[in-house]
Amino acid sequence: MTEKSAFVVSADWLEQRLGKENLRIVDASWYLPVQERNARAEYDDGHIPGSVFFDQDVIVEPGVDLPHALPSPAVFSDHASKLGLSNSDTIVVCDGPGMFTAPRIWWMLRVMGAKSVFVLDGGIDGWRGSGRPLTTDISNHAAGTFTAEFDETAAVRLNEMREIVRDRTSQIADARGAGRFTGEDAEPREGMRSGHMPGARNIPVFSLSENGHLKTVRELREIIEAAGIDASGPVVTTCGSGVTAAVITLALQSIGNDQTRLYDGSWSEWGALDDTPVATGDA
Repeated sequence: MTEKSAFVVSADWLEQRLGKENLRIVDASWYLPVQERNARAEYDDGHIPGSVFFDQDVIVEPGVDLPHALPSPAVFSDHASKLGLSNSDTIVVCDGPGMFTAPRIWWMLRVMGAKSVFVLDGGIDGWRGSGRPLTTDISNHAAGTFTAEFDETAAVRLNEMREIVRDRTSQIADARGAGRFTGEDAEPREGMRSGHMPGARNIPVFSLSENGHLKTVRELREIIEAAGIDASGPVVTTCGSGVTAAVITLALQSIGNDQTRLYDGSWSEWGALDDTPVATGDA
């Protein structure tokens, strides 16, 4: 039998457990403009029964001029509780295509102290495509009791990222597409320089999944090592705005690497500054 990640669950697994008291389902769909999809509209048109919508543009740290800035523990606890989540729940996070934006909320819940969090393999598109139940009913869960226990070591901030790049104290894995990584393609956000952090390696986000299903543990290890990453060593993950970096984090933790951290500002912060070093071409 081919070994799958311990952090993903199948559509069969989830469907069999719909309605369970301590199960919570979080729709964390979010899309780039080029994808021409509206996550909230799709949720309103039909979502997995019992699922709540986690708006990644709203549940952020107020006053921070970066997209998807990690909320403070207090802000996160407030939003999560209002969504009906508690630390002790079994939480399944999903997104439309699968293995795109859901891992960001999987990571966020875990670093904020949730004990049992998984990602839906195959995503909502796969769920819908196999004829599984959808509803337009509002998910009226009672308020939860989420008390964040934030692991401050899990997120890397700008000043530390400068030191990591300068001193090469950790490997860096970048989830953006190859063209953006090498600098051949322009960044989608205005004012961003093109290229990557010196020393970074490229693991494009969609190389880690197939049809929305996370690849096997063996395949993940092969992809990570082929990118030039020591699969057992410390790795900081990064991307455009800190969202798809979490897919690499999920892959690394799936193969047993517990030395993963995520650069929350990612290229939206690094590429917008004029004093951060930028490399182009292949790593």
